[in-house]
Amino acid sequence: MNTKEIMDLALELAGLKEIPDDSGIIVAGKDIKKVAFGVDMEAAEMLIARELGVDLVITHHPVGGAPRLNLYKVMENQIERMAAAGVPVNKAQKALREQMGKVERSLHVSNYDRAASAARLLKMPFMGIHSPADVISERTVQQHLDNSLNPRSTLGDVIEALQQIPEYRNALTKPEIRVGAEKDYAGKVFVTMAGGTNGGAKVAQAYFEAGIGTLVCMHMPEEVIKAVKEQNIGNVIVAGHMASDSIGINVIIAALEERGLEVIRMSGVIDPN
Repeated sequence: MNTKEIMDLALELAGLKEIPDDSGIIVAGKDIKKVAFGVDMEAAEMLIARELGVDLVITHHPVGGAPRLNLYKVMENQIERMAAAGVPVNKAQKALREQMGKVERSLHVSNYDRAASAARLLKMPFMGIHSPADVISERTVQQHLDNSLNPRSTLGDVIEALQQIPEYRNALTKPEIRVGAEKDYAGKVFVTMAGGTNGGAKVAQAYFEAGIGTLVCMHMPEEVIKAVKEQNIGNVIVAGHMASDSIGINVIIAALEERGLEVIRMSGVIDPN
């Protein structure tokens, strides 16, 4: 396989038609037989991969090049997810706008060439697959919870259901209730794991005001957790960052392995077996 075919496969698995702004091929490669796939892959990981005889390094998080700088752009995809939860589309857009600006400004000052230049100098094929994997994770976890919970389920029941997923069961960082208590009713549970990064306190409030009882996310900053507690209208479960990322990554890895590629999991990817 070549890097384009691998990207096309990830898009197909996620149900996407175009490469999202936070993903891309940074150094193209062909005749790929052995891949190293990690959550954060930079120069050190590339050197390890080269020692292991790898033909391609895939990073999940956009650590370099245009995918890093453009991460904030895919946050607009959260608008459709919020609309699906019942948030008016205009309200969703306004709730996201402030956080998008913060993310854009933080990325603008980042060293976007560090990992990209390492790949070029090492002549190591290098690509990033972020949103496609996150979309798969979000869809997988939502479907599992929809099939596992009922209108009287508690936050404890949500935690128990999440632990049935191998990546959460095998992770050192287990799903945790960050807002709410174990015996609190969960209400309508909504999974938000795609769209670049966390939408912030205003996005969480918009979900709760639209009737969502519990948000299940990969991670949530301390200041957002504090704001949600002060809002006192909804619950938050942080499922775990590495485990949540690994769910979508492992679906892509399985598809690559089915096509005869050898894939090394590293840098945060949790083996589901």
